[in-house]
Amino acid sequence: MNHAITGDTPAQSNDRLAYFPVALFSSIMGLAGLTIAWLKAAPIFALPAEIGLGLRWFVTIFYAFLLLVYTSKLVRFPEEVKKEWAHPVKINFMATITIGLLLISISWLSVPAVSQWMWIIATIGHFLFTITIINSWLNKSHYQITHANPAWFIPVVGNIIVPIAGVHHAHADISWFFFSIGLVFWVVLMTIIFYRIFFHDPLPAKLTPTLFILIAPPAIAFISYLALDGQLNAFARVLYFFALFLTLLLGSNAMRFFRVPFAISAWAYSFPLAAITIATLEISARNPGTFYDTLAALLLGILSLIILLLGYRTLLAVKHKQICLPEH
Repeated sequence: MNHAITGDTPAQSNDRLAYFPVALFSSIMGLAGLTIAWLKAAPIFALPAEIGLGLRWFVTIFYAFLLLVYTSKLVRFPEEVKKEWAHPVKINFMATITIGLLLISISWLSVPAVSQWMWIIATIGHFLFTITIINSWLNKSHYQITHANPAWFIPVVGNIIVPIAGVHHAHADISWFFFSIGLVFWVVLMTIIFYRIFFHDPLPAKLTPTLFILIAPPAIAFISYLALDGQLNAFARVLYFFALFLTLLLGSNAMRFFRVPFAISAWAYSFPLAAITIATLEISARNPGTFYDTLAALLLGILSLIILLLGYRTLLAVKHKQICLPEH
């Protein structure tokens, strides 16, 4: 149909590409986290390495596919991408593009040349996202306290992921630089987010799954700190056990989350669960034959089951054309 005749813009037509959500990259974070968890669990529990290796190829190809689709959206519908940049919540999910690649680079650590190039591209890109998004917080007047939600952790706290592969690819000070940014902003944002949750209206239903993001910063900080320092010391234990407490706290509200209608935001369950699973596998590797072995195996099973369910629900939503729709 001729848009000049109808008066519709391309984004107002039935072209679903215009409404392809950047939040779908959060599925890459969950799948990459699952991949890393299986790769780490294989030697600990004598599991087939092929599972993790197969997942690694799958998530890498899936990431390339999503990146191609989103790039096509940027070329064809730049105004829609600008709207996501201007949105007080969606802007934070832009960083899932680079975080996804950072996590994939970790899964490829056994192939250093591949991992290094992925890490370099993702680290530079994520630093630019961090600067841009923090500037938007500082220089825009449209933010309100009700806009704050755990997704705000994504762009800045994502810096904590950089050292996990970074210690293998660059000078240690570069990794400490990114770790410091993420850790300090975690404390700042955690205060803001808890204030918003305690004293203001509840999160909208479709953002309820983002509460699980609260688990990710301390869990990833634990993994990253071990990569940087190598010591399971008091500070590392504080990070791990706080992440474990948050996991138990949110797990105690499982029925509340089950009642939330499915949306792409449900992928927010996946990466935080992957983070605490990987963190527990790290402790298990250092304390074999202990309670941590059982906990790590349990978490790996739950994580795998949840991602299978999320994948199924997402494919079902795609089949019924329930995603890539304009918001009303």
